[in-house]
Amino acid sequence: MAYEDFAEGLAIDLGTKDVTAAEIIEFASEFDAQPMHLDEEAGKASILGGLSASGWHTCSMFMRMMCDAFLLDSTSQGAPGIEYARWKKPVLAGDTLTGRSTVVAHRTSNSRPQLGLVTFRHELFNQKGENVFELENTGMFLKRGVTA
Repeated sequence: MAYEDFAEGLAIDLGTKDVTAAEIIEFASEFDAQPMHLDEEAGKASILGGLSASGWHTCSMFMRMMCDAFLLDSTSQGAPGIEYARWKKPVLAGDTLTGRSTVVAHRTSNSRPQLGLVTFRHELFNQKGENVFELENTGMFLKRGVTA
């Protein structure tokens, strides 16, 4: 996908991701070793209600889903940052995540006219349809036929 393919309102399905206890513990062991991310009982005793993925793990799972759904097959040149990330509900072991990325705005770069800037609202939902994660960012995409 090139910049021109990202029309405002376009919604891109990010597919599904099954979340396992083993991956929650593995991620937390290396990057966010809080008890609710390492131990089922500690998770149940917390306000999260069970072994839960770190918010940073949720971001990482989202990123993989987005890469697989469209980013790796695009003219992406990265992103200057994110506007916000919100962890809206716990992502628990055994959850199945689905997601979508929606184009909310797009424009040509003033300083680099070969680039388009595409603003997305990304959302992940659990198997109950509950919104568990939301992120907004702007990505940079080459226009069709332009090489980096």
